[in-house]
Amino acid sequence: MPEQSTEAAAVAAFGYELGILKRMRRAGWWHVGVRDPESVAEHTMRAAQLAALIAAEEGADPARAAFLALWHDVSETRTGDLPHTAKPYLTKPDPRRIVADQTERLPAAGRDLVRAAVDEYEDRQTLEARCAADADKLEMLLQAVEYRDTGVQRVDGWIDSARKGLTTETARGIAEAAVALSPLAWRER
Repeated sequence: MPEQSTEAAAVAAFGYELGILKRMRRAGWWHVGVRDPESVAEHTMRAAQLAALIAAEEGADPARAAFLALWHDVSETRTGDLPHTAKPYLTKPDPRRIVADQTERLPAAGRDLVRAAVDEYEDRQTLEARCAADADKLEMLLQAVEYRDTGVQRVDGWIDSARKGLTTETARGIAEAAVALSPLAWRER
């Protein structure tokens, strides 16, 4: 196989792996009775959008924050979405190690791009990474409020956990507003 075809095949194979995130459900929601929880991909999309909005308010690069959020759960194609109840029994998988394996066959530019994004997100040293991490938590909070609004009970732990983990003033303000609003507030004119 020519080199170009080998690289294209590696990207295509990784694309198929990324598709798993569309089918993989966020497992923790099953604990509170959500029969068909959001997928990891659905979570990631809104987290990336929120990361851009938070970053814009915080004076960070919105595109970079969204990009980091876009890749933050990519390792879950290999581990699944592990709920917090698994923590006492398992050693947390190292996302960097998993992503290194996932991207091993990619062309260098793509491989380095994904690995750098995951490294930056995991390090939380940049404002963009902190905005992305806040967006991850804030997305979980919004989802919990949405599930609660449809009758799912016992989601307060998710809401409290998300609020405690927020580091930016913007995300804290959004969280405060979100718990006081109806998920249909956007329809008000």
